[in-house]
Amino acid sequence: MEVKLPLLLVICLLPGITATKYDEFTYNGFNRSELYLDGIAEITTNGLLRLTNSTESQQGHAFHKVPLRFKNTSDGNVHSFSTCFVFAIPPEYPDVSGNGLAFVLSPTRGLPGALTKQYLGLFNSTNNGNSSNHILAIELDTVLNIEFRDINNNHVGIDVNGLTSLNAAPASYFTEKIGEFKNLSLVSREPMLVWVDYSNQEKKLNVTMSPISVPKPSRPLLSSLIDLSSVLLDTMYIGFSSSTGSMLTSHYVLGWSFKMNGQAPALNLSSLPSLPFEKHRRKLTALIIWVALGVVVFIAITACCIAYIIRRKARYAEVLEEWELEHRTHRFSYKELFKATKGFREENLLGVGGFGRVYKGKLPSSKTEIAVKRISHDSKQGMREFVGEIASNSQLRHRNLVQLLGYSRRKGELLLVYEFMSNGSLDKFLYDANKPTTLGSSQRLKIIKGVASGLLYLHEEWEQIVVHRDIKASNVLLDGEMNGKLGDFGLSRLYDHGSDPQITHVVGTFGYIAPELTKTGRATTSTDVFAFGVFILEVVCGRRPIMQQESPDLHLVDWVLGSWRNGVILEVIDARLGGDYDVGEVELILKIGLLCSNPVRAARPTMRQVMQLLDGDLSLPEIPKDGMGIAVSSPNHAEELEES
Repeated sequence: MEVKLPLLLVICLLPGITATKYDEFTYNGFNRSELYLDGIAEITTNGLLRLTNSTESQQGHAFHKVPLRFKNTSDGNVHSFSTCFVFAIPPEYPDVSGNGLAFVLSPTRGLPGALTKQYLGLFNSTNNGNSSNHILAIELDTVLNIEFRDINNNHVGIDVNGLTSLNAAPASYFTEKIGEFKNLSLVSREPMLVWVDYSNQEKKLNVTMSPISVPKPSRPLLSSLIDLSSVLLDTMYIGFSSSTGSMLTSHYVLGWSFKMNGQAPALNLSSLPSLPFEKHRRKLTALIIWVALGVVVFIAITACCIAYIIRRKARYAEVLEEWELEHRTHRFSYKELFKATKGFREENLLGVGGFGRVYKGKLPSSKTEIAVKRISHDSKQGMREFVGEIASNSQLRHRNLVQLLGYSRRKGELLLVYEFMSNGSLDKFLYDANKPTTLGSSQRLKIIKGVASGLLYLHEEWEQIVVHRDIKASNVLLDGEMNGKLGDFGLSRLYDHGSDPQITHVVGTFGYIAPELTKTGRATTSTDVFAFGVFILEVVCGRRPIMQQESPDLHLVDWVLGSWRNGVILEVIDARLGGDYDVGEVELILKIGLLCSNPVRAARPTMRQVMQLLDGDLSLPEIPKDGMGIAVSSPNHAEELEES
């Protein structure tokens, strides 16, 4: 005790830091704090803890240097604890953020092997979800990651040993005046307060937040019953973790307090360091005021009139080149789409994909509901051919294809207009736990047959062959009557019947790509059939093509084939069906899926043969236990080829 007391007195006397013992401390700024930093984390000259900066794909950690004893040595229970901190996330571009940050309890000060981007510097693809991690995190996440079942791109979550939150809610705080929660934007650039409180007696973890100007609300944002005794070790480090991706964002912590077995001390908000963009904003505002005062009288009326005219023209400005005149019947005016989507408001946002954002709209003239996909496109190279392809694709007419209605163009932006599908994408029904409706076996078979019919039309029944190249559950959309329609022709390419497809880039989704495509880079109708086979298994089994929960390298096709070899193929059927299905019918569908996803290209059927198999007009060949060396030979019978 004689050794520790002098060090403790030194810590207590540090300016900006107060502490009565190691398990209680307060940082009103971090000028001379006892923090362990790694990655790109740093303390700025004015006392801000800056976890990340404007550097792509980096991570930063900041931990209290001294580990704290969280467990009672007599009974092994976790002590009650409380913490409070102020954070801010200023993105480089307003309302467009990279990844968020997290308050962390970890067995170590560093997090070796952790990845950047969506992993927040906490985990990687191998250890995410492992109980051996012994990590508790409160995530303040600003990106929607479907793989972790995020609820949106602006949420708070309680994470135990992985990034799939035990409990999550949109960022908001409870207001006493109106008696309900009011939304907050994590990337608003404004400082916000967060409280994390754990009660040993109730085994309850509460997370509360509010703007910095609002006292602690009476009702927490998140409240979960959880016994942390099995999660935390005897001693743990506490701190913060953050990471960046391609969208540049800085993550700041302005102040922090903590207490074991008691309420965390209140921060002195008036003494917290200022954010750098606040100073810049004040200087810029002052400059604008002085300049405006000097010229406002002279040019006010003229400037307002000119600005109004220019803004109105710029809002609806389009790019229209002479060669596009032949496609005018397939072109929408930007003004029409702008009004249809109410100015592309966030409330009309249907989703965000790899190619851009999709908005719901209603055409003012016909009242037709549409979906508008906005795609950034700065290059002029290939635009003429691509628009020609859009015009051709808009002539496709089939009940199981999402109708491409046309397009519009602005500088650096391409807008594709599709028919609106009220029930969204199929993958939401297969994997979204928030969807109360489970697809029955008859509905799944109906969707499989519908997609097969649409794909047959693309391959053989239209005037040109269309290779889709990205068949998967998320590209199958459902209308109001749950009819499946194949959509997203953004990756499609056209070529004439009888000619060799001139496609040399491997494009598609991992897990659906045929083996020969990775070698030749050449997409064909056969590679579409392979992806369709994987899609069949995905729909029947209710599992993704790469079964990462079982093994990072386990493919759905291999798993189903293994079950077939072992005589237990019915065990792969989605458990949510509850046994409510026709055994013979479902077993037939699974075997068709295996037939289509055969690694040998020549052994796969055509889509016409697939339709005949689904309709019972063609016999299914016997599938060897190795799943190889089979093919469909004629409309009346099938024979087993010699195994290779």
